[in-house]
Parts: sequence; structure tokens; C-alpha cells
Amino acid sequence: MKFLRQAFFIHLLIWISVRELHHHTSRRSDDLPSQKYVLQSEGLDLLPVIVMHHHRNQGLLLSDLGGFLLGAEHAPAGTKRISNLLRSPRWNSKVVEDYLWQQADQAIDQRLHPQEDVYVIWDESVIEKPESLKAERLCAVRSSKARRLKRIKPGYYNPPTGRPVFVPGLNWLQIVITGMKGAPSLAHLRCWTTRGEYKTTKREEEHRLLRQLAQRLGRAVVHLWDRGFAGAPWLGLALLYQVRFFVRWNKNYKLIDPKGRWLKAWECLRGKRSLDHRMIYDARRRCECKTGIVFLTVHVPDFPLTLVVSRPGKGRKSWYMLTNEPISSVDDAWRVVPAYNRRWQVELSIRYSKSELAFESPRLLAWEQRAKLLAVAALVQAFLFSLLDELLLPLLNWLLDHWCHTTGKRNRSTAVPLYRLRLALSELWLFYRPLTLPRLNSG
Repeated sequence: MKFLRQAFFIHLLIWISVRELHHHTSRRSDDLPSQKYVLQSEGLDLLPVIVMHHHRNQGLLLSDLGGFLLGAEHAPAGTKRISNLLRSPRWNSKVVEDYLWQQADQAIDQRLHPQEDVYVIWDESVIEKPESLKAERLCAVRSSKARRLKRIKPGYYNPPTGRPVFVPGLNWLQIVITGMKGAPSLAHLRCWTTRGEYKTTKREEEHRLLRQLAQRLGRAVVHLWDRGFAGAPWLGLALLYQVRFFVRWNKNYKLIDPKGRWLKAWECLRGKRSLDHRMIYDARRRCECKTGIVFLTVHVPDFPLTLVVSRPGKGRKSWYMLTNEPISSVDDAWRVVPAYNRRWQVELSIRYSKSELAFESPRLLAWEQRAKLLAVAALVQAFLFSLLDELLLPLLNWLLDHWCHTTGKRNRSTAVPLYRLRLALSELWLFYRPLTLPRLNSG
């Protein structure tokens, strides 16, 4: 009976979440009458079904999802129901996109209330479809899987070709909201192509999004960018829209030092000793490392910025970070290092999207249907992130202890056990079927 009560609470929680989405779309019905019945009951039922179907390569396959929705005997009918939802002209993926932005605004307001720094973390990736040729809007993307497979393994030497491998796929941009602590919030997820009628470029997509964020959030947040965004053109846009930012700079890109010399970033600080040292925890290696720091005022043409360099020690690469935040002391400079450490959250989010939620598995030819299915999967990811809230910690511990118990110290000490959480919910709902789903015919 205790398990049944806890299972009912989980069902109620997801029902409240999906009803918020339904309420959000209902408020838009005055402006878009055709979307009055956006995401009908089939759409709401699809969320727990995606959680229940835990498969790396077939997680978003419609035929498999249909079996979980209506049972194995009625899998074709379930598949048809999901297919009709995705083909429906009465809603589009922008509805979900707006809902994610609304949830991100709430997350930002919660973090700004105690005057905490809020970080908007950007990152880009690709969705690889190496065996697809007929799907709409496919373009050439660099395969990260092929790069991993070409690495030399000890005892299995094979001379690498040295040239990158390109496969059909889609470009992908994701944004998460986080603070110095706590779980991240998924704010934006969008795919785009470089071929065909709807072709665009990476900088055009990023520019459009930067303009939208500058108008929406202003200077209330700090944007975090990796070296893929480093360069004078992107810095010019960031300074044009007057957003606050930390960007990791390529050490070989040139800057203007205080003496007016045009030098590479590492040359600007050559011969300068670290101003301070601290023990910084390395989450990847799970140990503390002695790290030095030094900062210097530099210029890109006509604009003063601060170059902050983190030196983690011999044998490890230094971080060169540019910011337009005022840096006048060592304490100000130390704010940059842990802030950029939080950028790893978006890397984990993208890996989770690909591995746990199987974003590369849909086999849909139409662009709009694929965009809708990925939007629903993004809702699932946002829901799982929301379960990591501190207020739900007792519920989270109960889920992990009873439905995904593990004895490994590394797994039990993980700060954000997203993978175990998904597996626990899957096991729970397979045993206690969610109340929102159609009843299965036992006969």
C-alpha cells in the first residue's frame, strides 16, 4: 500500500506538469484559434510512455511507443494514434518551445530572488542519421561517433585517415539555465539545416537567438560560451546587444594588450606569475587541484575586455576566458572559474538527450513531424530536470532506493542521478501503470 501511495504521487506530479502545458496552450487559443485543442490527451499520454520505453537506439520509434501506449496486442492502434498526433495541423513545435521559455523565465526569477548569478549556457551539437537519405532537410554534419571509433586502441592499431567523416544529419543548438548550484532547466532546443529551401547558417541561428535573449532577459543573466563561439564577429554581436558574458578564448586568437600590441592570447600573459592560488575541485577527476589565476585588461578593436586565465598546473591546459564583467581584484577574477565550470551542465544535458532520450532514433521523413516528436521528448527531459528540485529530494531518494537501488559508491554519490532517475520511473510505471494512460485489456 505504501508503494501504491508513492506511485500515485508520482502520477499526480506528472499530471500537474502536463496540465500546466495544456493551460499554457489554452491561453494562446485566443490568438491562434486553430491551436485550441493543442496536445490533446494523446500528447499528454505520450510523455510517460517515452519515460517507460528505455532504449538507446529505439527510444523514439513510433511502433515501440505504440506498444507501450496501448499494449502489445494493440500496438498498431497505438502507433496510429501517435502518428495522428504528430501529423495534426492544429499544433506545432513552437508551442512547446514557448512553454520551455516560460519555464526558463520562472527558473531565472527563482534564482534572482536571493541575488544569485544566473547562467545561460549555450552549446551546439549534431543529430546524426548516417543511414538516412530521404528525410527532409538533412545536411552534412561532422560525425563525432566516427571520430571516437577512429581513436587508436592499445593493441589494435589502425592508422587513422586524418580527415573528418561527414554523414547526413541535422545541426542542433541547446540552451540550459542554471546557477552556481542546483539542477539545470532546459530553456531551448532547436534543430536546423544548411541545405535546401530552409537552409541557414550557424551564425544566423545563433544571432537570431542572441537577439531574442537580449530582448527577453537583458543584463539579468550571464551567458557562457565555449571556444566554438570565440572570435571577433560573435564578440561584436554580444557587445552590440550589451549582454553579460564569459567566453572561453582560443589561446592562439589575437588580442590587443595594454601596450597596444596585437598578440596571441598566450603571448599577452607570457612571463606573468599567477596572482593567487586556490584548491579547486575537479568534478571530472573527482579531486581538488591547485589552480593559479591571473587577469589582464585587453582590447578587441574599440572595446575593452578582461582576459582571465586559470592555470590548473603542469600537464593540464590553461583556460583563457574573456568577459565584459568588471574585474578589479583577484576575488572578482575567481568568480569566472567556477562559473565556467558550470558550463559542463549543458554537455551533460546534450549527452542525456542523445543517450537516454534517443534523439537520434526517430524514423520520420517529414520535418514537422520529427520536430514535434523531439519537442515532446524535450518536455520529458524538462520534467526529469524538475524532479531534481531540492523540495522533491525525499521523493527522489525514495524512487532511487526502491526502484533503482545500487551499491556502487560512485553511482550513489552522484549529485545529479539523472540516468538512475529515468530508470527508476520506468520500472515504477511498468509495475504501476500511470493513471493518465489508457487501461490495458487484461482479457
